[in-house]
Amino acid sequence: MHWTFGENKAKQSQLPPARVRGLKVAYDMHPIRAVIELLFDIAGMRLYDSHIKIVLVGTMRSIMQIKLSFLGAAQNVTGSQFLLQANGKRLLVDCGLYQERHLKARNWEPFQVDPKDIDAVLLTHAHLDHCGLLPKLVKEGFKGKIYCTAATSEIAQIILLDSAKLQEEDAEFKRKRHEREGRKGPYPVIPLYTITDAEACFPHFTPIEYEQSVKLDEGIEATFYDAGHVLGSSIIKVKINKNGQQRSILFTGDMGRPDRPIVRDPTSCEEADYLLIESTYGDRVHQKRKDTKEEIAEVINSTKKAGGNIIVPSFALERSQEVLYYINELLLEDAIPHIMVFLDSPMASRITKVFKRHSELFDKETSALIRKHESPFDFSGLKMVESTRESKAINHIKGTIMVIAGSGMCTGGRVKHHLVQNITRPQCSIMFVGYQAEGTLGRQIVSGQEKVRILGQEYPVKARVVQVNGFSAHADKDELLHWLMGFKKPPKRLFIVHGEPQSAQHFAELVGQETGWKASVPAYQDEITLD
Repeated sequence: MHWTFGENKAKQSQLPPARVRGLKVAYDMHPIRAVIELLFDIAGMRLYDSHIKIVLVGTMRSIMQIKLSFLGAAQNVTGSQFLLQANGKRLLVDCGLYQERHLKARNWEPFQVDPKDIDAVLLTHAHLDHCGLLPKLVKEGFKGKIYCTAATSEIAQIILLDSAKLQEEDAEFKRKRHEREGRKGPYPVIPLYTITDAEACFPHFTPIEYEQSVKLDEGIEATFYDAGHVLGSSIIKVKINKNGQQRSILFTGDMGRPDRPIVRDPTSCEEADYLLIESTYGDRVHQKRKDTKEEIAEVINSTKKAGGNIIVPSFALERSQEVLYYINELLLEDAIPHIMVFLDSPMASRITKVFKRHSELFDKETSALIRKHESPFDFSGLKMVESTRESKAINHIKGTIMVIAGSGMCTGGRVKHHLVQNITRPQCSIMFVGYQAEGTLGRQIVSGQEKVRILGQEYPVKARVVQVNGFSAHADKDELLHWLMGFKKPPKRLFIVHGEPQSAQHFAELVGQETGWKASVPAYQDEITLD
């Protein structure tokens, strides 16, 4: 809009003047100016430009300037990162690692905003695709606090150390392989960050309690609620106040499911002006918990009969503990044979100890098992593997065993070595218990590829491949929709994130059909002004 003040500029504007009570007002005059001139004219007072300046400046300052940028997990699942700018402050919600093969280059790119200019990080939970770039953020100049729950703080530090160690090892392994093969890759063969970089971000972690608001700055506060996804996971509500106005923005992070083992159900929320909700499984429905347990029993029993091993690629956080929960339950019911179960992940073992320290976050069923000394983390036959030597020794054991190892998408870690030993054996089973992102080795295996490349060599996939979808810690489309129905009034805008394009778009359309709400699927680097 073009602003013109006074009769002289009205003449210059080439627009015919309008006359109200004898006062000339240019048609393209700022509406505030027009109203003020009319009021002064009615009062018989003379208007000076200084009056206009005072009113206009005050009015502009009263307008809430909130910007939301989608810097990750926008039309893809991993790399969660959202920038919220309000009241002159910059808040980063999550700072996750990209794990899809075709998007990994983004991990090496500069941050969209200088880390030195970010005031605080709000971390939803400790999965690598939500916290995995924090060491890089600190290394490049971030000085603020990283707010999260105590359990998330403890688990994230374990995961980041392991991530740094793996990146150092993978870089060295790749460097030697390239030298041996006489070739050069498209990216420098160096770790994205080191163990030292990971340790440098630990002092920034600032634990807070669920449902206790924390003041981030004047007029900005955040409250964390239990997301029911993994231990310590959070839904985060940010409230912004300015000149008597308030706006609220709700980030679900990864939304959990009701009636899952170990963790409590997701907290119900009733209102928010703006809502970002995940959609990893926004186009499908999970199988029931009973079916999940029965399927695990079938895999174990049939593989035992065939004389093979069960390899379970699993995330160290929550998924490994949940697998142990089901195995313990099946053993207590005498539904499976007593085989040796190896948790071959030092990180998963350390995280399991965090679970034991934070039993106050368990659901009623798990708490009851602990009281009866039937803990799912201590059953007979369970072996926590620490050293590389112990891990290699597993391959010499005769008879059927189960190996639970990271990483969950087979992108790194000890599971790759166990796959090499077992994937070509028809009597063995590869049991996937989590989502496999596009472009990962796990996705290649579950999608039925006849050959896959592991540690630089191709192997035929002869083992039985089973994907147990009911294990997911992500809510499916029906569960997400049910959670949304708890809102007393619709949000002004609903943004669908954390999902591949098909899944996110499907869920956006479903929400529109069922609720009439305005839902959109933002693209990477979209920036939206929230009114």
